[in-house]
Amino acid sequence: MPVSLRLMFAAPVLMVLTACNQTAPTPAPAPQVRTSQSYVTPAGFRLPEGQGCSAEIARFRAVQANDLETGHVNKSVYDRVGADINQAEALCSAGNDAGARGSLAATKKRYGYPG
Repeated sequence: MPVSLRLMFAAPVLMVLTACNQTAPTPAPAPQVRTSQSYVTPAGFRLPEGQGCSAEIARFRAVQANDLETGHVNKSVYDRVGADINQAEALCSAGNDAGARGSLAATKKRYGYPG
């Protein structure tokens, strides 16, 4: 078989073999972590103590403030949750402990917090 004919048949085989040796594309770099917020709860963080709806509301407000500070929620979500907490607080101030707790439980569920 002439050399030119052998090259004609060998060329596609060589192209396939060289394609197998190519490396995969480099993956995109990981997203940068914002450095302005720590994403870690401070060592001295303590939840408010106490009983009743007012204490439960105070604890959830502390969790929300911490989540905003650490970057786990953005300001617009924090504001919406705060408005819902204000409704629960109004019920609590009016002496409706069960209503306040129910309102707070609904807020926690709506935003994915454990009840």
